[in-house]
Amino acid sequence: MNTSPTELDCRAVRAWVAGRMVFVELTDGRQIGFPADRFRQLHDASDEQLAAVTLRVSGAALRWEEIDEDITVRGIVEGRFQLPLPADRIPA
Repeated sequence: MNTSPTELDCRAVRAWVAGRMVFVELTDGRQIGFPADRFRQLHDASDEQLAAVTLRVSGAALRWEEIDEDITVRGIVEGRFQLPLPADRIPA
């Protein structure tokens, strides 16, 4: 199977939540984060539910079992979110 560098860059080696921000560390060492409020299911999740993130599909997806939510790492890297950035997070 041929795998381009772009595909490899869109896999995570770990994921965690801090202060309702979701973070992933990619295979190339980059760490990126986004507000949970950028996704409908995550917006409505409790802090405990949000913290229960796991990696799936060899690091290509994030999974929240209790709230039945899956988000691709590629979508996060490419900035594809369901909801706009909350107004209180937009720099003045």
